[in-house]
Amino acid sequence: MLITTNEVKQKLIESLNLEDLTPDDIDDNTPLFNEGLGLDSVDAIELIVALDTAYNIKFENMNELKEIFANISNLTDYINKNLKR
Repeated sequence: MLITTNEVKQKLIESLNLEDLTPDDIDDNTPLFNEGLGLDSVDAIELIVALDTAYNIKFENMNELKEIFANISNLTDYINKNLKR
């Protein structure tokens, strides 16, 4: 069973306590960092831990993180490709 972008958005909102946002507020292609949602490196670490806990996803190649975390769509694709259920 594939994880949807809405599930990833909900996990992002919950893990980072973004209480003023709903999944519908976040476009799948909105950048997660800088000009997009404005997340920072601490948020990235918290999100990595939350995704590892929820989906048993490991982010082993640090060189790929910028691309993986570019937006919800990329992140969802990565989770689905590496999902261990």
